[in-house]
Amino acid sequence: MAEEKVKEVKGPGGRRPRGMPHEKVKNPGKLMKRTVGYAFQMYPWQMVLVVICIFTAVIANVQGTLFTKTLIDAYITPLKEAADAGQTPDFTALLGAMSRVAIFYLIGIAASFVQAVVMTYVTQGTLAKLRLQLFKHMETLPIQYFDQNARGDIMSVYTNDIDTLRQMLSQSLPQLLNSAITVVSIFVSMLMLNIPLTVMSIAMVCLMLFLSGKATKISGKNFVAQQHHLGAMNGFIEETMSGEKVVKVFNHEEQCRETFRKLNEDLYESAYKANAYSAILGPINAQLGNTSYVLCAIIGGAMALNGIVGFTVGALASFLTFNKNFSMPINQVSMQLNAIVSALAGADRIFRMMDEKSETDDGYVMLVNSEKNAAGEIVEADHRTKHWAWKHYHKADGTTDYKPLEGDVVFDHVDFGYTPEKIVLHDVVLHALPGQKVALVGSTGAGKTTITNLINRFYDIQDGKIRYDGININKIKKADLRRSLGMVLQETNLFTGTVSDNIRFGKLDATDEEVVAAAKIANADGFIRRLSKGYDTVLTGNGASLSQGQRQLLAIARAAIADPPVLILDEATSSIDSRTEKLVQDGMDKLMEGRTTFVIAHRLSTVRNSDVICVLEQGRIVEMGNHEELLKLRGRYYQLYTGKRPELAG
Repeated sequence: MAEEKVKEVKGPGGRRPRGMPHEKVKNPGKLMKRTVGYAFQMYPWQMVLVVICIFTAVIANVQGTLFTKTLIDAYITPLKEAADAGQTPDFTALLGAMSRVAIFYLIGIAASFVQAVVMTYVTQGTLAKLRLQLFKHMETLPIQYFDQNARGDIMSVYTNDIDTLRQMLSQSLPQLLNSAITVVSIFVSMLMLNIPLTVMSIAMVCLMLFLSGKATKISGKNFVAQQHHLGAMNGFIEETMSGEKVVKVFNHEEQCRETFRKLNEDLYESAYKANAYSAILGPINAQLGNTSYVLCAIIGGAMALNGIVGFTVGALASFLTFNKNFSMPINQVSMQLNAIVSALAGADRIFRMMDEKSETDDGYVMLVNSEKNAAGEIVEADHRTKHWAWKHYHKADGTTDYKPLEGDVVFDHVDFGYTPEKIVLHDVVLHALPGQKVALVGSTGAGKTTITNLINRFYDIQDGKIRYDGININKIKKADLRRSLGMVLQETNLFTGTVSDNIRFGKLDATDEEVVAAAKIANADGFIRRLSKGYDTVLTGNGASLSQGQRQLLAIARAAIADPPVLILDEATSSIDSRTEKLVQDGMDKLMEGRTTFVIAHRLSTVRNSDVICVLEQGRIVEMGNHEELLKLRGRYYQLYTGKRPELAG
């Protein structure tokens, strides 16, 4: 059967919902080893106990079945013969024998109970730690990873894919081990009872395995497709929910329903094919098992009645029980294999995410609290001083010096591309002096936001250098670099928690007084106090109960409490009304005071008072100067500001 293909389906914005690669699971054995290895690594003695319990339960059941031969031939048959001869039967020995059989089965029941309880504990604990490890690793991934993978698809890894591992660890793997031990022990017991009947039983089992292998191979491809389609559908749902207003504004409800119908149909088809082949195996194998049982009963009965090679009725009773139990684990294995294939498809996505390369950080220059000693030298302080310095360790001579954090940023002939094949910034030369306000203006896609992303080292440049206070930013630890920068973005992200918590996100150890002071700087204190519980008001849904302007003021307060020397303001006032804009602008003006600031704005009226205005076109700085200087040039800035072509200006 041809491998499942993904249909071209587009989301609300006209693009296809992104998903993790859809392909056949590679190295299933390696994936299985890695998955089980996690459980053994985290719960070694519990896993050993589970194996012991499974082994004990199987052996106890096999011994009980094997004892049936002795029970019939050595106890029940003599008692029947004594009763037929008119003698009074003595059941004492029979009761003792039956007690031994009962003990065997009780041991098996107790072992199975312990195995189930311990395996549940191991499974849930393993998945909890796996989720934690996955989340911790996700936090180390570069921004580029989240640019390339849909949020809904990433969420699917935490939910659907992790859940398939739960079923595999708690049910499928113990059942497989149980079946393997059962098959081996029953096979040995059957050989001891009757070789010809054993050969016949093995022939039927080989037929079962052949059919199971064919069906598993076909369903396995579709289980991989099912996991992919599930991630794509989750991504589309998340994307549609986020853009529900846009959907309604443009009356695209019907288009979204049609897109979802197609995604749902893809999921239905792959899930149906995967589970259909899995479902038919049960009835087929069950009937093959029944056929084997009937053939053994007929042939074995004839052998027992004719006394061939000492084959007794008791031996036949034990053998038939073994025959039934022999085909049962084979059938269970075929059913569990499909669950394991599905789980391995999920495990492949989980480990693929865990194997993504973390954001590299080779920096060694640190940001520390500083103060001046009696000699007037800058030294590191062990307490908060509100003064910061770069702690620069020089590997060459083993010395360490301290340089004050001032906010001097230099772009020295910088080239950058999101991929090496496509450069989007070309030979950018820019010098922002401490305390200067630098505006970046230009058409959409000119590279304004890209420049600010490079300051944060969200991406690394292809050529040139970026220096921060004279230090190459590649030498600065990323966490320390970002701690020195404050950002206020057009899209404000608020988290579930109180208003204070959201402001304190910029400085986790901030006091209540510092929170209020930051809110006042941002002109947010007034509206916060009018909320139902003031600073203790709980925000949910990305601050859905607040206006866009109020959310923006909280973002400014968050940046203010961090007290960074360098600010990045990316279209911070583009989506609010003029009255609120004045409040936001006043808050930003107070925040920018004495700080190096990079401002991105489409409204050029908001950057007139900038010290330096950089005009970008297609990734290049084409003009640079203050407002008056650029207007005199009557170039690109003049055109953007006045809306007139320079040659037509009167």
